Formats: sequence, structure tokens, C-alpha cells
Amino acid sequence: MRGKSLMIQGTASSVGKSVLCAALLRIFRQDGLRCAPFKAQNMALNAYVTRDGLEMGRAQAMQAQAAGIEPDVRMNPVLLKPTGDRRSQVILDGKAVGSLSAMEFHRRKGELRGHIRSVYDSLEREVDCVVIEGAGSPAEINLRESDIVNMAMAKAADAPVILVGDINPGGVFAALLGTVMLLKEKERARVRGVIINKFRGDPAILEPGLRMLEERIGVPVLGVVPWMDVELEEEDGETARLRAAQGTGDIDVAVVCLPHIANFTDFQALALQPSARVRYVRSAGELSGADVVILPGTKNTIGDLLELRRRGLDAAIVRFARSGGTLIGVCGGYQMLGSVVRDPLGVESPVAEASGLGLLDVQTTLSPEKRTVQTRGRIGAQRGWLSALDGCTLSGYEIHAGETTAGKEVEVWMTADGRPIGTRNREGNVLGTYLHGLFDDGTLFSALAAHLRPDRAKADAPLDFAAFREREFDRVAAVVRASLDMDAVYRILRGEA
Repeated sequence: MRGKSLMIQGTASSVGKSVLCAALLRIFRQDGLRCAPFKAQNMALNAYVTRDGLEMGRAQAMQAQAAGIEPDVRMNPVLLKPTGDRRSQVILDGKAVGSLSAMEFHRRKGELRGHIRSVYDSLEREVDCVVIEGAGSPAEINLRESDIVNMAMAKAADAPVILVGDINPGGVFAALLGTVMLLKEKERARVRGVIINKFRGDPAILEPGLRMLEERIGVPVLGVVPWMDVELEEEDGETARLRAAQGTGDIDVAVVCLPHIANFTDFQALALQPSARVRYVRSAGELSGADVVILPGTKNTIGDLLELRRRGLDAAIVRFARSGGTLIGVCGGYQMLGSVVRDPLGVESPVAEASGLGLLDVQTTLSPEKRTVQTRGRIGAQRGWLSALDGCTLSGYEIHAGETTAGKEVEVWMTADGRPIGTRNREGNVLGTYLHGLFDDGTLFSALAAHLRPDRAKADAPLDFAAFREREFDRVAAVVRASLDMDAVYRILRGEA
């Protein structure tokens, strides 16, 4: 082992690899190393836009921030964004290069190996070490020959591997042992230790199992990491975050859980605001009691719009808005609020056109060219609750295909470099915008909260998500440092174990 990299692999998806990588990167930074994250291939609908307008997985951007360096698209050269059950848009080096079925991409993965290796080498030369994240499990034997993200990546980087198992659902010993046993002999030789993650209780109760596991697999258990309620951005659309209410405030925010929901990280910051309680809804009846309804981004605007109609959610949303309820559409959700969405070239859907909800006088036509750019949105509003923010700017990013044109019955409430990126109806209760991250600094929701609860003696002070995230990195790093044998981790990193 060359001592330039460390790879975290898991027994399955959602075992906590991304958070553990972020924690280790923060620990290494605290200890004086310049480190970078890397994941050869992501499949996620939560994306980040770099300063140079390139698209990468949200998890690697978050990990770069934990390491104290600027997110760089080299940290995630391949990103797959599902547009349906069997098809994904392929993002290569930050740019969309087409749409492929699962089998088409599977057959072409081998062509990417050399490119991924060169991208990795370029990144590795600039840092002291790279923390590499795997995907799913390395023991998916049906995918072994075309692997580019697990053991094939460990071999390319000459990286030692630490294997992580999630104890929370049960069966962690079998998962760890079974994963190691299914690896080839040379692959097993790369595994230098294992971590048991998300444990609730006294770790002493695990001792007999830990010793037996070490005897069976021949490598040490580096530690047991306790369950942590972590407030860091996630990339997995199957996260429990979409199934449980977040926040303790008294303003009920209902986010419509679309089948292809994208960049739901917009609402992680919102759930941390002191006045907010965020929940994800899937049926018309669940809108009852909502103070605010949000239509989020999506990777398939027309497909998800048709699904809203199938569920009867479209009519419920229209009723909510026409009764004066506050409705906000972000990106694809903004497009849905208009009169029509067109996709003549099949960029996202085989359906060429669909009527929108008709709540904003705008029309959208999708095109293959995507707009991916970090943006500062300037608010311009002379009346209504937004007037309290007239002239303020919100930092975020745009990531969308196509253009939206506005008619005479809407007002522009947000611009970026003179371009309209947000409109609202004349009543002021239905708003749409292309700006992701509009809730991150708390300013927008604080003004909305003051509007919805004018009887309060004073508005709650907004939470700045960027500052909160820095504290969260340090908190998670402290827990992981205390839970692992860090001397052993450093020996593995240096190639001494």
C-alpha cells in the first residue's frame, strides 16, 4: 500500500459510508493533513454545482467541505441521475453526456476505467491523502466484472479498505462475514479492518461477537460507532428523512414527495429553522393542516406531474393555493406551477407535453442543454411579505434543463444578473424559483414565518445552515474519533497494517 489513500466500503447501501468518510476527512484535517474525497460513480438525484458550473454528487461536495477544501468535480467523475426505473442521465466530468438504460451503462462501464484512474491520479497528486467511498456492496458478484467503484477502484488507487456494517437493522455480523467471504482472495487482502456503525446501547455487549468476527475474517474491528442523528446533506433518495417529520416549529411545511424528487437537501436547512416543521407528503389528505406547501425539484417534471394527477394531489394543491395558502415551487416544482411543460426532444420523458397546474402564468420548454451555475438571487418586491426582503440576495445554485417564459399575469420576484429566475402570482401566495439553496441562510423563511405568525412579539432568529454544518462536522468527527482506534486507522492509511 502506497500510503496515499484509504477506502471506505460497506456491506450495503445506507450503512453510513458517506458520513464516516466526512468524519475521517474532518479528523485528518484537524490533524494537519490536506485531504480530498473521491467516489468514482454516484447514483443520486441530490447534486451540487461547483464554482466552475460543473455537476457532482452532493455527498462528495459535503465531504470536501468537511475537509476544508473547495468541491472539485474530479471528486466524482461519474454521476448517474435516474429519470425512471431503468434509465439515467449520465453526468461525466460534470457535464450531461446523454441518457442510458441500466444495461447500456453496465456494458459501457469498462470504457470508463482508464478515465476514472487518470482523474483520480490528478486529484491524488494535489493532496496528502484521498478518502475514497465505495458504493453499495463490493460483494455484488453479478457486478464484479464491470466494477468501477468498489474493489476495482481500490486496486486502481492501491488503497487499503475498511469495511463498514450497519448494526441498526440487525444481522451485522453475518453481513460483514458474508461480504468478506464473497470477495476474491486478492480483494480480501485489501480489507484491513471493519467498523460497526449506528449502534444503540452499551458496546460491551458486543464483545463476544467482535472477537469471533475478528477470528473468522482475520482483521481487527476498529471500533463501534454509536447511532448519531446527523444533520449533513444526503444523496440517497431512500433516506429515512423522507419518511419522518423534521423540526419542532409550529409552522407546518408540507413538501410533496415526488417519485423523482431531486435536491431535497434544500429542505434540510429549512427543517433546522426554529419555526419550521417539515414533513413529506404523498397523498391529498396529508396536505391538511399545512401552512406552506412546497413542490420540490425533480428529474422528470412531466412524469411526476402526471403522477400528481394520478394521486389526486394536483387538485388538492390547486385548492390549497386558491384558498390563499402559501405555495412555493423550486426548479421542477416551479415548472409544474405553470400552464404547460413541453419536452419535445424527450430530454426527461417520452411524453412530449403536459398541462401544468395553471397557478402561474409561465410556460416551460425543456432542452438538452442544462444550466448549472452557482447563483446569487436578488429579491425585488414592493408589496406583500417579500417586501421586507426587497434588495436582499440569496446564495445558491441553478441546475435545470430548458427555459421558462413568463406571461403578463405574474410578477418577477427574483433575478440573477438581470435574468428572471423567480415569479409569483399577483396575490403573492404562489411563488416559483430556479434557485436551489434559497432556505440555507434562514432569511427567506424568517420573513415568511413573520408573515404567517404576525402575533409573535419578535421573529425567531434564523439559523445559518453553513455555520451549523461546520459545527456538525466537528461534532460527528469527535464521536468517530472517540469510537475508533485512530492509531490503527493511521497505520492502515500509511500502509503499515
